[in-house]
Amino acid sequence: MECSQRLIRKLRQTLRAFNRLKEIKNYEGYLEREILYEVAAKRFEYTFESLWKLLRLYLLELKGLECNSPMDCFKTFYQLGVLGEEEGKLILKVVRKRNEIVHICDFLLAEDIYRFILSEVIPLFEKILKVVEKDCENLEGSGEN
Repeated sequence: MECSQRLIRKLRQTLRAFNRLKEIKNYEGYLEREILYEVAAKRFEYTFESLWKLLRLYLLELKGLECNSPMDCFKTFYQLGVLGEEEGKLILKVVRKRNEIVHICDFLLAEDIYRFILSEVIPLFEKILKVVEKDCENLEGSGEN
């Protein structure tokens, strides 16, 4: 079993999106808060979409597991046992927040989601991406290519 070029490309794309999401805190004080929250929400959406599709491919290619929706893919990934119970609960909250973003029309809600992205989403996504990266590195270095 190896990480296909398609999986590696998807991982790189997701890492680029994730790095752009992490950069958002660097814009505090430079952008109006409303614009900052909108940019953060958009980057979160893009990273979320890229990540769940990466997980779908990862689960299929490396674990032989199928999933067809963001919630299904995140739950299936959690069931691998690589995340703790708290992170499993957080996954559900992240998916709900992702679905709420399209309905943001309140500044306080936008601010709440922005803080949630910084404090909860970024650490969770980082942990998930490290698992995928590690598995691909281990496979590439194991002579299984």
